[in-house]
Amino acid sequence: MDRLALILVIIGALNWGLISLFQFDLVASLFGGQTSALSRIVYGLVGLAGLYCISLLFREREKVE
Repeated sequence: MDRLALILVIIGALNWGLISLFQFDLVASLFGGQTSALSRIVYGLVGLAGLYCISLLFREREKVE
């Protein structure tokens, strides 16, 4: 679950980077615009993954000996 959440967060971060640098929304262009159902699902999954990743900040790390 952690890897999937991190992958979605990375996708979201890259998409925001493209928007800021080139005014190009990759998710919208791939899935038919910002208001299409599929784009909204992807945006929603990225948002949920971001919320899930907050928990990574507060987890105890395993100690490697």
